[in-house]
Amino acid sequence: MSEYVITIARGFGSGGKTIGQMLAKRLDIDYFDNDLLRLASEESGINIALFGKADEKVKANLFKKYNRSYGSKIISPDSTEFISDDNLFNYQAKIIRDLAEKQNCIIIGRCGDYVLRDNPKAIRIFVCADEQACIDKVVELYGLDADDAKKKIDKIDKSRAAYCKYYTGNEWNDPTNYDLCINTTKVGFDGAVDIIIDYMKRKGINV
Repeated sequence: MSEYVITIARGFGSGGKTIGQMLAKRLDIDYFDNDLLRLASEESGINIALFGKADEKVKANLFKKYNRSYGSKIISPDSTEFISDDNLFNYQAKIIRDLAEKQNCIIIGRCGDYVLRDNPKAIRIFVCADEQACIDKVVELYGLDADDAKKKIDKIDKSRAAYCKYYTGNEWNDPTNYDLCINTTKVGFDGAVDIIIDYMKRKGINV
């Protein structure tokens, strides 16, 4: 069986999470999203609530600290920095790397594309959608009006972009960071899954 790991970064409301779940079902592989927090908590012994608070967020005073590179070194428990946001990120990155070595799987978010940037098995996907499509989806999912939905989208996408910039130095929505960028407004969810699988076949992966 061919070995691969698929990372999916996504704009809020674009359907990236749904596409990841659909793809996992089609390929009969595991899908990791919030499970990564649980696994990182079990690995480190750090309370999962701390991972939840730090998950894809950057403190306001860090938004200006750009060009910071991710460091893979895990900080020891006897350090005052053991439960720092940086170390929480490093533990999540370790889990992502370990999963990529052990099994075919799908990783949602958490800079997986960057963490696995040197892994030849990695297929890095960015999922986006037109603004109105994202607004409509968030209205549907959360029962918000259109204005509040747009504010929620802007806030979450800004947070994801800052998180990526802080830990990787990269622009979150830069297409050169990914192997495929897919607009679900144009191709739909089923079409996005088909595109990814077709890409995998073209790379010689047996799926």
